[in-house]
Amino acid sequence: MIASDDSLKREGFFLECATIAWCGVEAGLSIWSGIAAGSILLIGFGSDSAIEIFAGLVVIWQLCGAGEQRERRALRLIALTFFLLAAYVLAESIRDLTLRLEAKPSIVGIGVTAAACVIMPLLARGKRRVGRKLGNAVLMADSKESSFCALLSGCTLLGLLLNTTLNWWWADPATAIAVALLAAKEGWETWEKGRG
Repeated sequence: MIASDDSLKREGFFLECATIAWCGVEAGLSIWSGIAAGSILLIGFGSDSAIEIFAGLVVIWQLCGAGEQRERRALRLIALTFFLLAAYVLAESIRDLTLRLEAKPSIVGIGVTAAACVIMPLLARGKRRVGRKLGNAVLMADSKESSFCALLSGCTLLGLLLNTTLNWWWADPATAIAVALLAAKEGWETWEKGRG
């Protein structure tokens, strides 16, 4: 049986609400543990989770209305969130490397990023599937943001583990720089789609 547009939209709403709920937990724990550990990597990860919440709200807003203009505006808003994240994480990472600011190990950070490595790919896959069936570019762009969050989770987990197990103080900001560059790339691709 082929799903109707209405049932696909309901599934899209559910996926976005699940993303917002998980990212609320992810953002809170990551930012809190990042501040406690002095980890720009965890703070950047938590900030990306907050951006993911914003992106989810944008997708819900777009799903409530139709029209190409609304879709382009939503894509540009999502792109801007990537650019803001990239600028913040890059600046803070360079500062941490320059001043040789060392992050402390964070068990909470390791736990939340490990969980995100499992949850975010599932959400991304669901959004991509529903977005394709609906022909919804905004839902597809948000699936990329969720995929990016999964990649960011893996990078963050790697940086945290290197810092914790091998005491490589530079792993935290160096990994964060790579994350910032990936965020800028995703932002540019999403912006181009929003230009029509």
